[in-house]
Amino acid sequence: MKTRHLFFSMVVATIVAMLSSCSTPKDVAYFQDFNPGQSIVVQNPVEIKFKADDEIRILVSTREKELSDMFNLTANTGASNVGGSRYTIDSEGNIRFPQLGKIHVAGLNRQELQETVREQIMAKQLVRDPIVTVDYENLYIILLGDVGAGRVKIDRDKFTLLDAIGASGDLKITGQRTNVKVIRENYGKKSVYEVNLCSAEDLYASPVYYLQQNDVVYVEQNKMQKRNSTSNGNSTVTPAFWMSIATFLVGVTSWFK
Repeated sequence: MKTRHLFFSMVVATIVAMLSSCSTPKDVAYFQDFNPGQSIVVQNPVEIKFKADDEIRILVSTREKELSDMFNLTANTGASNVGGSRYTIDSEGNIRFPQLGKIHVAGLNRQELQETVREQIMAKQLVRDPIVTVDYENLYIILLGDVGAGRVKIDRDKFTLLDAIGASGDLKITGQRTNVKVIRENYGKKSVYEVNLCSAEDLYASPVYYLQQNDVVYVEQNKMQKRNSTSNGNSTVTPAFWMSIATFLVGVTSWFK
């Protein structure tokens, strides 16, 4: 009786292991806690503020082409640069702007810099009512791991984690969605945040839902993918493996009959 009971317990355990290995993963779908008709409060946007080494583009538009050309650097003499001029912020947070000289831009957001340049132009009575446009030239997010690795360019103010993932072509099916890491640097100190993409509540409340320039997004591989890198791989979680175990147990118990 004891032998039969032991055999029955082993068979049950084997069947449970087989079923669990074949079950559908529950950590793949996004927004699992977000139901139709439900509302979730989104984290307030973290403004992108300019830092040293950022590259930006500034365009000054006026009613007269000759006046506009005073502020927009041109590649060829006499040719108007309709796209504006490109600047790299120096280590002290400044740029050198035509007719205005040195302007401190570090710590300003895009709208603040537009207003700063506009006010200085009018203060020097160079142009009465200029239109100033500032765009991000080479601000980017770095993606690593089980996602389309590389750089994703920031093309607007409120650039989110979902924007970066979508621009990369989404996470691979083998990427872990429950602990996506975002590494952010503030004043020389790096901080690591974790975001659960399977939970809308967690995602939209995260301080890194809105990304900043030079953020690093890292997507870890799931356990199955990690096991593939070992010598045995995923052989121990396949149905064939557990069937062989069951056959072995039947053979062993036959010795006790």
